[in-house]
Amino acid sequence: MQTIFPAQYSTLSAAALKDYLIETYQLDPSTTCRLLIRNVSDTYILENQNQKYIFKIYRDAHRKHNEIEAEVELLNILKTNGNSVSYPITDVFEKQIQQFNAIEGTRNGVLFSFAEGKVILDLENAQLIQLGQDIATLHKSTSSIKLNNPRPVFNFETTLFEPLRDLKPHFTEMPEEFDYLTNIADKIVKKFEGFDTSKFSYGYCHYDFFPKNFHFDEAGKITFFDFDFAGEGYLINDLMTFLNHYFFHQLNKLISKEQADKDFETFLNAYQKVRPLTDDESKAIPYLGITFHIFFLKFFYDNYDDWSNAFLTPRYTKHRVTLIKKWEEMYCNF
Repeated sequence: MQTIFPAQYSTLSAAALKDYLIETYQLDPSTTCRLLIRNVSDTYILENQNQKYIFKIYRDAHRKHNEIEAEVELLNILKTNGNSVSYPITDVFEKQIQQFNAIEGTRNGVLFSFAEGKVILDLENAQLIQLGQDIATLHKSTSSIKLNNPRPVFNFETTLFEPLRDLKPHFTEMPEEFDYLTNIADKIVKKFEGFDTSKFSYGYCHYDFFPKNFHFDEAGKITFFDFDFAGEGYLINDLMTFLNHYFFHQLNKLISKEQADKDFETFLNAYQKVRPLTDDESKAIPYLGITFHIFFLKFFYDNYDDWSNAFLTPRYTKHRVTLIKKWEEMYCNF
């Protein structure tokens, strides 16, 4: 008898998941299930006449069980505190994490409430003000807790030094690009030596606050979701990730620099009405953008085998380094 050859990655059947989730969560029998996104974690949408849910399957190479437990714990706390987030649903056995014996091994999954509304890329003033206030309110919760299970930590070791050590073999034939990244990393560290980081707010960051990760409903209410990258670090990391939205918007010629700067200032002022920043925190936001882009270069490198992406060709890598240069030119003053 031929045994099943080991696989590195599989896509779980939407039809089989539908039957399993209807039974495990006592959902309406008419509920449908379809694959929505095949990505770092695979996302399915379940819907019937009255309800919608999101079911996310994690990859073990990307998120271990205890890290998923921490994400679930964080979202439960945020929901309890009244923050508007997509939260984990509890099944009939009082569990919030499901396990599946997939071809490549155990896969973990979580059923989430659906974030009502839609993505808005071109935000009006009222939406920017609401967003700034809501993220600040979220940070009031994430700055005052310590989870029982670990989440990633965002610091210079994990976003600059470790990535550059791991990426060095990848840049063998791109020495100029690697030298640039090494030099810019040193500049970031030196820049931060001039900031009083002892007064920087610290806690759990979402670390991916692009408009694709929050919905506005018809009444203007925001619901945040996709806390897959949530980890510990300076809370201004979240403001930096939103600044990235305007960076890419400008590169795609969808907004002028003047309007982008004005919109981000509106957002930042609204945030500070709820949670004031020190002067150094405000000045430090742009410099963390470089750590963000270097961190994700390592992420693509680490997950290339497990996540069938085309994101690590030499052409793509050079493009990403060019983006960092453009970010430096647009936001940094060394």
